[in-house]
Amino acid sequence: MKEQFLKLSEEFLEYLWDIRGYSETSITTYEIALKQMLEYATFEKDEGVTTLNITPFRHKILKNSKKTIAKKLSAIRSFVKFLNEQKNMHVIIYPSESIKVPKTLPKPIEQNYIQEVLQSADLEQKAIIYMLYGLGLRISELSSLKLEDIKDHWTQIHGKGNKMRELPLVAEVQSVIDSYIDTYKPKKYLFEKNNAPLNSAQLRYKITNIFKAHGIKTTPHQLRHSFATHLLNSGARIADVSELLGHATMATTQIYTKLADSKKLEEYLKAHPLTKKS
Repeated sequence: MKEQFLKLSEEFLEYLWDIRGYSETSITTYEIALKQMLEYATFEKDEGVTTLNITPFRHKILKNSKKTIAKKLSAIRSFVKFLNEQKNMHVIIYPSESIKVPKTLPKPIEQNYIQEVLQSADLEQKAIIYMLYGLGLRISELSSLKLEDIKDHWTQIHGKGNKMRELPLVAEVQSVIDSYIDTYKPKKYLFEKNNAPLNSAQLRYKITNIFKAHGIKTTPHQLRHSFATHLLNSGARIADVSELLGHATMATTQIYTKLADSKKLEEYLKAHPLTKKS
């Protein structure tokens, strides 16, 4: 059975590459995790249900950091989901509990860096950046954004859990989006190719490339982080920022206030007379 699962893991990696558009780095991370898991895991099939016992594997990676363990277990869960949904198998993981990783402070991009990139970006790149940084969208929300969702200086966003929120388009963002639509003439989705929406991986590729050209390593989610952090640093209310981001509770938004506080402390310490060299 181990050989069967090894072959299935190769099909899974091909699926991630060809269908899901995962990066080569992500594929390698998944491949390492799955190979290691299949080396130590045991299998038991009973009445059409296959139990994947990863207890030996978890003992093997016990000394890894919580973050590394969480990534490996996430790869395994994705693999099992693929088997159940794409291969019509019935596979369960034992033990099923995951590793919780404490949230770390996001790293926003400095405003001057974003402005620098915008100055050299083409119209499509500029429109993508404005929607992510100007509205704080998730990359998945941008991928599914339809033209009909944009009207009268407002954008209707269908977020996680089918929750809908409306976001205002400031004049500068509206101007760029209008120019983009007039030039590219999308038919249904704001960003599309061959009448299909650009997926998250395609949008991510465009963003990382333009920032990379300026020597800045970034992700679309960092632009969302930057949107929230810069608003809070400028005095926006946390309740308003939480609503704009589409967070279920303000507790999720609290991490940005911690970041804002740490930034203020850093600036304070730089300016403090006792920290200055004489």
